Amino acid sequence: MSKTVLLTAGGTGGHLFPAQALASELGRRGWIVELATDERADKYGTIFPARNVHIISSETIRGRNPVSIAKTLFSLLRGTLQARSVIRTLKPAVVVGFGGYPTFPPMYAARLTGTPSILHEANGVMGRANKLLAKGVNAIATSVPVGNFPAELSAKVVETGNPVRDAVLEAAGQAYSAPLEGGAFTLLVFGGSQGARFFSDLVPPAVEHLPADVRSRLKIVQQCRPEDIERVQKVYESLDVDAECAPFFQDMPQRIAASHLVLCRSGASSVSELSVLGRPSILVPLPGAIDQDQAANAKVLEAAGGAWPIRQSELDPQRLAEELIRLMNAPEQLVTAAENARSVAKPDAVKRLADLVEKVAAQQGERP
Repeated sequence: MSKTVLLTAGGTGGHLFPAQALASELGRRGWIVELATDERADKYGTIFPARNVHIISSETIRGRNPVSIAKTLFSLLRGTLQARSVIRTLKPAVVVGFGGYPTFPPMYAARLTGTPSILHEANGVMGRANKLLAKGVNAIATSVPVGNFPAELSAKVVETGNPVRDAVLEAAGQAYSAPLEGGAFTLLVFGGSQGARFFSDLVPPAVEHLPADVRSRLKIVQQCRPEDIERVQKVYESLDVDAECAPFFQDMPQRIAASHLVLCRSGASSVSELSVLGRPSILVPLPGAIDQDQAANAKVLEAAGGAWPIRQSELDPQRLAEELIRLMNAPEQLVTAAENARSVAKPDAVKRLADLVEKVAAQQGERP
């Protein structure tokens, strides 16, 4: 008889992609997969390998305004009641959370109903929502050693790595191809919903700073917000630069694999995919984050010699142009960085996490 697992994740790719990877692996093992998330993830409903997608009310805490806090608490309470109803109906063997405030109601509902649960922390520091949930779960899966982890919870920790999608594993077989001297150079730029605007403002003027002979080598593939595409594309056209701009690339793993250099944020999924695919990168951690999780993630690849992190406050068009000139003329350095990035990859992370799910389910089944 098939067992049911309820996965829950915030409605962004950084949270959903690892959940998607686990869903695919558990599906291959005969599990029935259900997903609980928020309305932002509805666009993933047609491709996420789940039997059903349950939209649960949720909200993050914004500021200290009493009215705002009250609205947040009410939304979380409503979401918890919704999630409890879903759990009582589905009776999942395990609930697995992947972070973000939308995971709070289902994970807390699992605790209220006595349902076994696993929390996955993808970043190098534990997020606020996960901190609140950690004491009530059966196990905590981590991608890398977590810097701010409470010592009293260490017995629950299993370092599985961060699962990457099947499409990433399929593209991982492509060896890095170093740029030829004077030849075409593919630069991939992406930043998610919170990073694309910054890169749309940064990269075009940086390209303007490049000498004509360097600029002529560039092939740019860039993620942009819809409202920015036209202005960004016009700059590249005026400079006679080969560029493709879009708000989202469905085949992002293939795009990463085909690139000579990646410029992006350092979310956990991005860092994991860069390591599994083995591609050199300039990482720009998202500034202003309370936990500075992206800065911690970037340090993993930096320490391995696979990436060059630069603070956003220190990166202007002139600096980026200098970095591009340096790296475009250093193919051997790019090859080494690609190898170093791959050295810290955990391509079997999804299998490790699926094993943990089955272990927790089995332990619960053994209890009288």
